[in-house]
This record gives sequence, structure tokens and C-alpha cells, in this order.
Amino acid sequence: MSRIVFLNGSFLPIDEAKVPFMDRGFMFGDGVYEGIGVLNGRLVDNEAHLERLERSLKEIQIPNPYSRAEWTRLEEELVRRNNMTEGFVYFQVTRGVAERDFFFPTDARPTVAMFTQAKSIANAPAAEAGISVITVPDMRWERRDIKSINLLAQVLAKQAAKEAGAQEAWMVQDGYVTEGGSSSAFIVTKAGSIVVRPLSNAILPGITRKSLLQMSREDGIVLEERLFTVNEAYDAAEAFLTSASNFVVPVVRIDGRPVADGKPGPVTKRLRQLYLQMAAGPALAAE
Repeated sequence: MSRIVFLNGSFLPIDEAKVPFMDRGFMFGDGVYEGIGVLNGRLVDNEAHLERLERSLKEIQIPNPYSRAEWTRLEEELVRRNNMTEGFVYFQVTRGVAERDFFFPTDARPTVAMFTQAKSIANAPAAEAGISVITVPDMRWERRDIKSINLLAQVLAKQAAKEAGAQEAWMVQDGYVTEGGSSSAFIVTKAGSIVVRPLSNAILPGITRKSLLQMSREDGIVLEERLFTVNEAYDAAEAFLTSASNFVVPVVRIDGRPVADGKPGPVTKRLRQLYLQMAAGPALAAE
């Protein structure tokens, strides 16, 4: 069966989904996006993702085409139509179709596109063995807190990682790690505390990051929201990343150097366990 996608009010086979040539997402990258993990057929942290979507849309002055309840209904219906129990829901909203001009059009309607990607998250091999990351210069614009569909810098960073035999790139500005190409970056100190960069315009406010920090506090793990350098990451007791499509994944090598003994550490394993327990809530009721 063909994958079913959602485009501008309709569910249809992916081969039939067409976006107009003059869409501003294609011309300018004028839009924002969200990605939500799915486990046991359940949208994970969806309310927080929709809250972030509202913020991103507001920051670039695109009207939100749906209420949170409507977004949720569409997401759940797409998951159901694709018979997906585990994976990822992606959607983006652009400013819509208009003659190419830098100024905002006055009569364009937002374009909404949504699709699913089935993938193993809970039992992903990377979660057991850990992954490698490289560090690269952060070449992005200064409003990284907006989840923009402009992802060229991240594409280049992640391609550099792939060519180096790694799975992710940690971007660096002024010697300090900002975040990953598609993830939030964490280290664990030798004293056992978690270190993560504080929120600002320099990083995306990660939803998995947000949930994990709350779980850490509730579990009694010491948290330090501060900048950390690449050298501090090299010398860390553990390192890991978070994202909606991977949850919590250990980082065992940075720029070819093993992190501690080069194996996933106890703090990372504990946090992944806590997140999976939250994410694996009751499955969507079958119709």
C-alpha cells in the first residue's frame, strides 16, 4: 500500500501529492516544521511540540491553520492510515503560494504538508552501542530558536559527519557546543551531573530535551544549564543527545576520541529508560 500523506486538507497517496511551483517554502524556505515521535501508536510529547509550532509560526508571522485539537486529530489519523506503531510524524507549514517577492503576500494561504516515517526507536541498535559525533563550526543564522525549514547548514554538518564515519555533528560557536545537526547535546560530568546549554536564540528549544530535564530533576540527578566547551566534552564521563526521532542516544566517541571507556554510561542508560517509560503510554484506541 502506498504511503498516505496529508496535504492542504486532504489525505492522499504520496505519489499524488503535489505542491505548487510558486510555494514560498520552495522559493525562500519561508516556513517552519515539527517532528513528533510515535511509540505504540502514540504521539510522544505532542502538546509541547504543538506549543513550539505556535511559537515558531508567531515569530515569522504565519497564521496557524489549525487548533491544537485539529492538529492532533490529523496526526493521529495519519498514523492510523499508515498503520504505524513506531516512528516519526513530520509536518511543515509554509507561508503559501504567491508570486516570488521578498515581501509577505497579503492573500496567501499557508501550505500544510505532513507525512510519517516508520522506524525503530525503542530498540534502535544505536541506543545500545552508542554513536560517534564530530564537531563542526556553527554556520547558522542567529534565530536558531525558530524551527525553520532552512536546514542547509545542518545538511552540510550531518554530511560531514557521515563522511567522517560518524552519525551526528555537534556544532560549535566560540569554542562552545551549541547543539547537534538535529539533536540537543548533553554531557555528564565525572561528579554525575548533567550539563546542557541553556535556552536562548542560539539553540532550538528541544522538546525531548525539555521532558528529559524534568525527569532528571524528579529522579534527583543534578542538572547544570550552562555552556560547555569541546574540550570539556572530550573529558566528560558520558555524553548523549536527545531528539524526537531518537529519544535518548549515548555518544561514545567525539572527533574520534572515546568518551570515558567508549561505552554508554549509567546516567545515559537511566535517562533513556525513564524517557521510554513515559513515551510507551497507552496505544491509540483501535477503531
